[in-house]
Amino acid sequence: MDPAILEELVIPNQTKIILVVLDGLGGLPVRAKGGSELQVAYLPNLDQLAANSACGLLDPVGPGITPGSGPSHLALFGYDPFRDNIGRGVLSALGIDFPLHPQDVAARANFITLDERGIIADRRPGRISDEVNRRLCRKLRENILLSPDVEWFFETEKEHRGVLILRGQGLSYAVTDTDPQRTGVSPLKPRALDPAAERTLRLVNDFLAQAQEILANEEMANMLLLRGFSQYRRFRFLEERFGLRSLALASYPMYRGLARLLGMDGVPLIPNNAQKFRLLRENYPAYDFFFLHIKETDNRGEDGDFEGKVRVLEEVDRLIPQAVALEPDVLVVTGDHSTPSLMRSHSWHPVPVLLYSHWGWIDEVERFDELSCLRGSLGRQPALNLMGLMLAHARRLAKYGA
Repeated sequence: MDPAILEELVIPNQTKIILVVLDGLGGLPVRAKGGSELQVAYLPNLDQLAANSACGLLDPVGPGITPGSGPSHLALFGYDPFRDNIGRGVLSALGIDFPLHPQDVAARANFITLDERGIIADRRPGRISDEVNRRLCRKLRENILLSPDVEWFFETEKEHRGVLILRGQGLSYAVTDTDPQRTGVSPLKPRALDPAAERTLRLVNDFLAQAQEILANEEMANMLLLRGFSQYRRFRFLEERFGLRSLALASYPMYRGLARLLGMDGVPLIPNNAQKFRLLRENYPAYDFFFLHIKETDNRGEDGDFEGKVRVLEEVDRLIPQAVALEPDVLVVTGDHSTPSLMRSHSWHPVPVLLYSHWGWIDEVERFDELSCLRGSLGRQPALNLMGLMLAHARRLAKYGA
């Protein structure tokens, strides 16, 4: 469905919507463990919530397509993940409150470990600390020299991630990634996708060559990869489109950046998930829509840490009653994509969703997991449909047609 139709039907209301997104929620069964992470985890509160909700599965961007976090979150918020997609560089820059100019080109950076053959041994070198990240960024800033007619910035995002910003006339984001998104291969050589990007390509190659020399003696993070080249453009905000005054409760910069792009207010420096639920309670009177993001499920999945992902799920289960106690008109729990620990990566598999409201079906679903939710009344559908379902159950959509 075209999300623009929803905008024509939106009506004012005082109802409240809480969307809890467990990043990388979905998994795959591991026979030796007894099922997927959701099937193995002890989730009494989420199971009870599922038993009183409408449940189903969401395809993040399309069947068989493995999504990045940007497009998969855009779909959840009612933005077309193909037409409205924007590169990770802009989201990372916005997430650290970097003052982007319209002509800036931004790219997400990953510190990595290269072996003696120049092969990627670790795309997240031990998930280095923020302190180490800041030291490495400072080392690059102090030693790299680029063309004097361009400004450049290299800033810490979090753990092994940073962001490169190039500022100057005649720059283009039409440059390909250097990140192959897997280990055991060499970094990719960037290419210009348009003649107008040739100058940007030269700057990128110069930056990478100097970075490799400067980082060569580092024990773990001895090189970096770049991806998601992009330039800022104005998105219509959630309040403009759907009449929702929105608050984002996310600790990871990229998701704070996405929230800023869509006009959500944010709370900086949230240290843990318990604090997010506390801030949800404290800010509940002031907003209509709450996006509460849990990152660790994705991290543990990417690390292949089955037990670690189970522990995060069980932590969220202990916290979720705090959201239920607020008696929102709509409470949704889902993921942006699947990150099975079995695969150690994002995957194309659909993610479970539960939608709790006064106006929804109550399904004969006893557990919140992949197979159980498939039997729910929501069936399997695109994640792009979720915003319409949330607005309808919050009584914020008028009737369509005569």
